[in-house]
Amino acid sequence: QRSAQTAVEDSERIFTELIRSIESSRSARIRLIRDQENTAVSRAEEQLERLEQEINDLWRRDAELEQLSHTQDHIQFLQSFQSLSVPPESTDVNDDLFSSLFSSDALRESVHQLRDKLEDFCKEELKKISDRVTFTNIVPRTRKDFLQYSHQLTLDLNTVNKRLRLSENNRVITNTGRDQPYPDHPDRFDQWSQVLCRESVCGRCYWEIEWSGDEVDISVSYKSISRKGRGNECLFGSNYQSWSLCCSSSSYSFIHNNIETDLPVKSISSRIGVFVDHSAGILSFYSVSDTMSLIHTVQTTFTQPLCRGFLVYSGSSVKLC
Repeated sequence: QRSAQTAVEDSERIFTELIRSIESSRSARIRLIRDQENTAVSRAEEQLERLEQEINDLWRRDAELEQLSHTQDHIQFLQSFQSLSVPPESTDVNDDLFSSLFSSDALRESVHQLRDKLEDFCKEELKKISDRVTFTNIVPRTRKDFLQYSHQLTLDLNTVNKRLRLSENNRVITNTGRDQPYPDHPDRFDQWSQVLCRESVCGRCYWEIEWSGDEVDISVSYKSISRKGRGNECLFGSNYQSWSLCCSSSSYSFIHNNIETDLPVKSISSRIGVFVDHSAGILSFYSVSDTMSLIHTVQTTFTQPLCRGFLVYSGSSVKLC
């Protein structure tokens, strides 16, 4: 929680700085527009004054020419007309005065391009951040948190070993020690009293079971695990394709790739919860009662989808919750 709060505070600070930078750029852009506007207005006023002066000069010349037209002195007429006949210098009225200083279309296009580039940059950088951030450490804490990842389990009837009897709508698995009349199937475990569930685990999943009797193994396995024979390649936990929590009345252990680790736990509830985060490579087992107590967790890399599985020894049962 502390690290998450720190990340939130850092994000707030960085985005606040980014917003301030954008606001500063906006203010600078507005000042530029106003400065250009004032420059354009000032130049227009200067041009207007020159035009008014030219108009006054033209009116004065017109009056002088009118007066000269009535003179009887031909010499004065020629002298005065020579000076009055030279046209005054005309102000060049530039129609592009405002557009050269202040083009709203060009400005609008520039701002739009800036916005698009900023949005693209933010999306790209946020994606990079999201790709770097992993939420694998944010593991659920309460049973309510875990249950949001729970799904209904369905046994794959084609995998059930013949010594396992199913009851209560295929929700209870019991090892009776006597063969059941299941037909032969290439997916069926023919030697070990094991069964797989139909659903695959690809993301985050949580499930609970209740066990009773002498010993059961609660497992996850790749679907490619071997089914025929009594070799380790078929037995949950005894190969690289499967992981098992071994529960007995006297001890608990974890086994993977035929390496067994005794677990220093004393009292464990008969209800066991299993949590898998496939992409993060997390597999955790919990004792479920009024609270969630961690039994064992492993961090690994899952290279294939997982299937839930159970190994039920003689005289023992597993109930899917």
